[in-house]
Amino acid sequence: MKLKSLSIAIAFCLLPTSPRAIEIEKIQLPDMGDSSGALISPAEEQQLGAAFFRNLHSQADINQDLEIQDYIQTIGRQLVAHSDTPSTPFHFFVVTDPNINAFAGPGGYIGVNSGLILLTEAESELASVMAHEIGHVTQRHLYRQIEAANKMSIPTVAATLAAILIGTQSPRMGQAALMAVQAGSVQFQIDFTRDNEKEADRVGMQTLAESSFDPRSMPTFFERLQQSTRYYGRGVPEFLRTHPVSENRIADTRGRAETYPYRQYPDSMGYGLTKAKLYALTATNKTDAYKHFSTLEQQGTDLQRAVAKYGKGLVHLLNMEYLEASDIFQQLSQQYPEQPQYSHALALTAMESRDYDKANQLFDKATRNFPSNNAIKLEYTRCLLKSGHPEQARQILFTASDDQKQRPFYYELLAQIYADMKQTAESHRYMAEHYYLSGHTPSAITQIQLAKQQKNLNYQLQAILDERMNFFLSEEEERKKER
Repeated sequence: MKLKSLSIAIAFCLLPTSPRAIEIEKIQLPDMGDSSGALISPAEEQQLGAAFFRNLHSQADINQDLEIQDYIQTIGRQLVAHSDTPSTPFHFFVVTDPNINAFAGPGGYIGVNSGLILLTEAESELASVMAHEIGHVTQRHLYRQIEAANKMSIPTVAATLAAILIGTQSPRMGQAALMAVQAGSVQFQIDFTRDNEKEADRVGMQTLAESSFDPRSMPTFFERLQQSTRYYGRGVPEFLRTHPVSENRIADTRGRAETYPYRQYPDSMGYGLTKAKLYALTATNKTDAYKHFSTLEQQGTDLQRAVAKYGKGLVHLLNMEYLEASDIFQQLSQQYPEQPQYSHALALTAMESRDYDKANQLFDKATRNFPSNNAIKLEYTRCLLKSGHPEQARQILFTASDDQKQRPFYYELLAQIYADMKQTAESHRYMAEHYYLSGHTPSAITQIQLAKQQKNLNYQLQAILDERMNFFLSEEEERKKER
């Protein structure tokens, strides 16, 4: 599909902390032709956003943990509901990367790095960054920056944007990815303005306050970011000089925040548990992580100490110390039966220790106690597969919410289910969807070819395979034409 006119930019709130990070003052894109001045249509915007997200899967470590995903989506939905455009589709996700960064891509796709989440000291600080990025989207900064025209297709534009994004995480990888989609024509620049940042701050502050988060968290977090840049000396990333977290910006946001009445804004359990899980998963030294949680367990409220204990249990689980992990999660699930994360972790520990009968019993109980919890359903599906119950696994998987059915892991599980049920063509069909959503269209084509080679295909499945093959081939053709 060709775009008659397209306005695209990636609005970054923060930059990775590496001194080698790419300079974003003048991000460059391939020439897309002469601008006609027309804006991208809503349908094209959604197509571009979906393609952008697919490409990110192939270039960045998109976090697939369903509890972490559910939390960031919950915060995002709460903010969007109080934004200027509550009906605009948004998609929130976490990138597993220690660099401090958050970004808004096309189609309302907003990513937050794990490093930024771990840097925050309050849930409202995380919400302030997300509200800022939502402000970039609702104020159409993504489409005011460039007016691109009709020489590039959605797949190529999306791949280029994803390459630029990954370039901010890993400059070498980003340069290689960008060269792979480069059209080789004259380039132009995207300039991110102080006015854009100020407007996103202003709009984000209002969204933040109306969503029951602390408006004062925005200047507080900006101030911590400013202090963190002092460690760079002369190596401060260019982005922080051209889009500074300056005294003026802090003062401006603090002045706006003071117009709201002061009150306490307690963190949710989801925030504490998400931070604990990210800390455990991303810690390079599990012994140090365990000491970190042991220290936290000696301070704070009962709920905060429970979160620290949960972190210790996760470290045990990651170290395959199943008895110790099980004891901790058993205590927590009994003490806090309303908290799904503890029941989930207890069942997961049984599964990882290969006690599948116990794990299935625990997952079944947790599913009945928390019928809308997708994380529990997906792990229950995996456990049923490991224990040789593919049909029951399929029934559980089909009860997952619709938004989960747009994720690569959903189709990977379906492919495994049908493989275990000896339905090879269906297995290849769903594995193709997994590869496509992961940004690997050539692999998706191979899977469709394998499916079509199977014997005794019925008419309906043959038609589906033909349609998907034509779709994948068409997309690859468009991409190749522009290289």
